[in-house]
Amino acid sequence: MNATSLPISEIAGIVGRDNVLTAPEELCCYSYDASRIKGFPDCVAVPGSAREVSELLKLANRARFPVFPRGAGSGMVGASVPRLGGLVLTVGRMRRILELDPDNMLAVVEPGVVLGDFQKEVQRHGLFYPPDPASLPFSTIGGNVAMCSGGPRAVKYGVTRDYVLGLEVVLPTGTILKTGTRTVKGVVGYDLTRLMVGSEGTLGVFTRIILRLIPAPEGSRTLMAVFPRLDDAARAVCDIIRNRVIPSTLELMDQATLRVIENYLPLGLPTEAEAVLLIEVDGRERLLDEDAERVSRICAESGASGVEVAHTPEEKDRLWRARRSISPALRQIRSGKINEDVTVPRTRIPSLIRAVRGLSERHRLTIVCFGHAGDGNIHTNIMLDMGDPDERQRAEKAAEELFRTVLDLGGTLSGEHGVGIAKSPFFQWEVGEEGFRTMWSIKQALDPLNILNPGKMFVPDRAFFRSR
Repeated sequence: MNATSLPISEIAGIVGRDNVLTAPEELCCYSYDASRIKGFPDCVAVPGSAREVSELLKLANRARFPVFPRGAGSGMVGASVPRLGGLVLTVGRMRRILELDPDNMLAVVEPGVVLGDFQKEVQRHGLFYPPDPASLPFSTIGGNVAMCSGGPRAVKYGVTRDYVLGLEVVLPTGTILKTGTRTVKGVVGYDLTRLMVGSEGTLGVFTRIILRLIPAPEGSRTLMAVFPRLDDAARAVCDIIRNRVIPSTLELMDQATLRVIENYLPLGLPTEAEAVLLIEVDGRERLLDEDAERVSRICAESGASGVEVAHTPEEKDRLWRARRSISPALRQIRSGKINEDVTVPRTRIPSLIRAVRGLSERHRLTIVCFGHAGDGNIHTNIMLDMGDPDERQRAEKAAEELFRTVLDLGGTLSGEHGVGIAKSPFFQWEVGEEGFRTMWSIKQALDPLNILNPGKMFVPDRAFFRSR
């Protein structure tokens, strides 16, 4: 399909000519996401309302062209990439906070609202919206809901789905559906809101989102604990939570990560240690010192060789500097990386990291592990030279072996990035054949022509696809 085969004039008639992009230099900006997977669209439309989204999808069903919803394009698995050409539908014009209700602790937003901007506005009212993916300065709430984004605070506060009360969503056929409630409780009928959250743009396009808010914590304390042994760090993670302290963040950096950071930016990190935990507790100000002391004691009893507690914003910033330096440090050692967000039960973190060490040795690759130890979500970064075919092949083989190991450990292939294109070949490994068929039947029921975001999650050459 190409732009000349799309009904450009009809698309322009729906959204306005100024909101239709067809020039190659404009389309290029919508041809990739953070995964580096690419696919060039034939056209981009920027609707401004649910009605316009509805009309676009009705047109797509009549003219039989694919539609790819897109927020800011910050995803890590190619979920918004238009691999089949067609129309990219971006929500850049729908970026209003429609309502902020402090008394009922909820907000109603359009999908193009930037998460970081929303969090700042909420904080002005003494409230808190916890989901905090690394992309929060530029990612959109619509994209966060589509991918069910997480972040470091998930260990205490949960992920995006835990804060979505209801939706206005345009189904693939153009029908406008409203789901959920404006109340915390609501159990009438099937939970269509939860079905839509995390559906990666395959079941609908969000046009309005009702979000639950909570009171903002009064303050926080940050700690860094150094562990000579990885197993002791993992045990400390479990012991902290078992002792009734739920940190707002509980991050782990393995030895390979520490060495990469220190080589990039000398901070005096303990590169001889097998692991470092970066821990933050938040809540009532008068209880924070007590919680920090308890966490320090648990870490020491679990085998930490040292624990540092930050008492000032400057000290806190210094402790977090190492964690923030990981991404730029990794760019210094290879031109590319395969960034997997695998998740295992907390007690299996040592087994996972030891398995990764084995992969690193067998495939002659640098692999670093860091991430959200509090919920077992370990980012495993396989470093490679993207221009070296042999190294790329070894990296892809290592990733495949990693996925099998994670499932054997009782884990999941993705804790927060989703499936998209990147993980679609392995989707059935986790959900099983019946789970796969059930999900595909839902997709078919809502999108019989496979118009909306085709080629994501479901691998199209499965045998039962050919026989349907």
